[in-house]
Amino acid sequence: MHPNPTFRTEDPQRNIDFARERAFGTLAINGEDGPHTSHIPFLLDPDGTSAELHLVRSNPIARLCKNPLPCVITALGPDSYISPDWYETPDQVPTWNYVSVRITGVLYPMPTEDMHAVLDRLSEHFETLLLPKRPWTTSKLTDGVMEKMMRMILPYRMEVTKIEGTWKLGQNKPDEVRVKAAQGVAAYGQGQEIATLAALMRGAK
Repeated sequence: MHPNPTFRTEDPQRNIDFARERAFGTLAINGEDGPHTSHIPFLLDPDGTSAELHLVRSNPIARLCKNPLPCVITALGPDSYISPDWYETPDQVPTWNYVSVRITGVLYPMPTEDMHAVLDRLSEHFETLLLPKRPWTTSKLTDGVMEKMMRMILPYRMEVTKIEGTWKLGQNKPDEVRVKAAQGVAAYGQGQEIATLAALMRGAK
């Protein structure tokens, strides 16, 4: 998380809502031979107290998580390089604006028989976002395919202890300067979801 508290003042519920909507991030744990990471979809509860996910059996994190393990999931949002020229004010330096939410907690292995239900809940979350398309469900798989898949993946539950967000949008700049930088992002930004980041910068407080 960014150390400047100016970028960490968002309402806690906004951090939860962002992580629930993004629902994809980097899971990280510490192993004996160093850190391990995995890019995963996850389903965070509406109150932000727990999350569900799954891992391929061969994943190093799955091999290590036979018992509860401290972990972190980081979900990234829009981002862009910020040129100091965009501020149109002297003595500025380059930076990077971005949104990131970090979920800290403990990862627990779930019973293997729960895998089907976890997969159903995850796919339902994403399929609902595609309406009015008729949602895909595991019932569409032919006989035997689901059982074969279940042998390759394992379910996990994360008990959440903390959710923190960094919304680095130029809040440390005067409004008119930040808006000028937002215009630069919209026109020339280098990163992801440029238009979204520019809009967030314009509305930052």
